[in-house]
Amino acid sequence: MNENKNNPITRKKFLRMCGSIVAGATVVSVSGVMAKKAFSGQASYFWQIDPSKCTFCGRCETDCVLPVSAVKCIHANRVCGYCDLCGGYYRANVKDLNTAAENLRCPTGAIVRKYVEDPYFEYAIEEDLCTGCAKCAKGCNSFGNGSLYMQVKQELCKGCNECKIAKVCPSGAIQRVPMEKAYMLKDA
Repeated sequence: MNENKNNPITRKKFLRMCGSIVAGATVVSVSGVMAKKAFSGQASYFWQIDPSKCTFCGRCETDCVLPVSAVKCIHANRVCGYCDLCGGYYRANVKDLNTAAENLRCPTGAIVRKYVEDPYFEYAIEEDLCTGCAKCAKGCNSFGNGSLYMQVKQELCKGCNECKIAKVCPSGAIQRVPMEKAYMLKDA
């Protein structure tokens, strides 16, 4: 009887506690594994615009759930001709070849042009200013070689299960693809 006073926990109570701990640990570990599988399956897929299917309709700008679209213009430098008269930079039928706002295609001034040598210019996209309207990409693909195209910036995208832009895309260019295919680039 003195033994029970020194050890207040009984064998039955001890086994019940051990059983509860094992059961709890099992539930937690199974839940963790299931959550990891669900999360990793979600995270390994991205929304992607296929540059060969995009029609530059402008819906990326207006239909994204974010206030400023996660879709931005991308410039494929290796495809660009670095033209003086760039179809993505200038509006069609420009009377005077100058950088006045009324002559530029981009409504936010997101395309920066830098002189290289006559008659070549380097073009860069200011992502903070780009709204995803696709006007520059449409101009470049209509009057140029198509070095400007649209793409979902993964660090900005919320990763919605049902992308609102994908639902309204008339060409079906926006798809959910595995991580290996993220940032599909336009080739020459």
